[in-house]
Amino acid sequence: MKEQLNGIIDQLQPEAETMSDAIFDHPETAHQEHFASKLLTDFLTRQGFQVTLALGSQPTAFKGEYVVGDGSGVKIGLLCEYDALEKIGHACGHQMQGPSICSAAAALQKILPASSNARIIVYGTPAEEGGGGKLILLQEGYLRELDFALMMHGSPMTCVDIKSMALGSFKVEFFGKAAHAALKPEEGRSALDALLLAFNGLEFLREHIADDARIHYTISELPGPANVVPAHALGSFNVRSYNTDYLQKQLIPRFKEVIRGAAIMTGTEYKITEGRSLAAKVPVLSLNEIVMANARAVQAPNLQPPRQKTGSSDFGNVMYELPGSCIRMAFVPEGTSSHSQTFVDYGKSEAAHKAINYAAKVVAGTAWDLVTEPAKLAAVKAEFAATKARMAQGAD
Repeated sequence: MKEQLNGIIDQLQPEAETMSDAIFDHPETAHQEHFASKLLTDFLTRQGFQVTLALGSQPTAFKGEYVVGDGSGVKIGLLCEYDALEKIGHACGHQMQGPSICSAAAALQKILPASSNARIIVYGTPAEEGGGGKLILLQEGYLRELDFALMMHGSPMTCVDIKSMALGSFKVEFFGKAAHAALKPEEGRSALDALLLAFNGLEFLREHIADDARIHYTISELPGPANVVPAHALGSFNVRSYNTDYLQKQLIPRFKEVIRGAAIMTGTEYKITEGRSLAAKVPVLSLNEIVMANARAVQAPNLQPPRQKTGSSDFGNVMYELPGSCIRMAFVPEGTSSHSQTFVDYGKSEAAHKAINYAAKVVAGTAWDLVTEPAKLAAVKAEFAATKARMAQGAD
């Protein structure tokens, strides 16, 4: 049956390439992806999917669903991104995701037997580049119905990921009292001193946190002339860990105590504004192996071992709630950095077009395995639950 799946994907390939090139030629940044969203949903509609546009508060998010049989079986989740970066355009390869995922969905729709009673669900997830589209979808009640979630992403090599970093982002303001720095310094309360003390306090905190935790900070606003005690100071902070529970329950509370201490030492007031909060992936190695087995079966290019650790992504929030995996498909030279001009240069290349095709076959083949072999899906779900429980205890 996988030969039939792959054959359908090959038949859809010319249309997939055309869609990818069109999205590449019309780069749209976070929450502005109207062209890409319409292009992909029009394709799904033609393939018989029921499409819902403008999910929740996100006008460029969408859901396409096809019910096989009575729909009481496995809920297949296929996710795609389509936003570009400001100024440089599609320097992360997102133009390939929608066409590849939609091709996989269309192939499954034509091949899955009615007895599977599956639901094929395609989620269009906007604003990955800084907008946290998947996080918003989760908060508004979407995605959680899926039994598993699969994605593809362009890459210098074909592989899967193991871990990603949970992220807490914060804006911190200190409020002091202005005074003439030479004539009346005793009347001043320096907000800048508080911010600098917070920086120093975090440096001392580093000695006493987990090895894989990270803290970054910067001054976001210049405090003013040297002869005036600054009454206001603004800093930006990111706090990260490969363990969501450690980040939320231990590291962030200690970060906030450092901020409070800096205010106490300087006689200032403070305000912490929380920004995006991204979860760490709960890795499911058995699912990763199913994905890579399918990659080997289609002879995908430049097969490599899993990436053990990556940065932060809103797909981490999805993989914190349910089993998931992303196949990274090679299409640029090995060693190429994403968000680079090389990604742009290869965006409409033959290698990019082949990556769309390979990834569609890998995603469709993985979904087929999980639907038609219930024991595999049961094992994936059991591993997910066990790993998440260990992470909550700080064991992973």
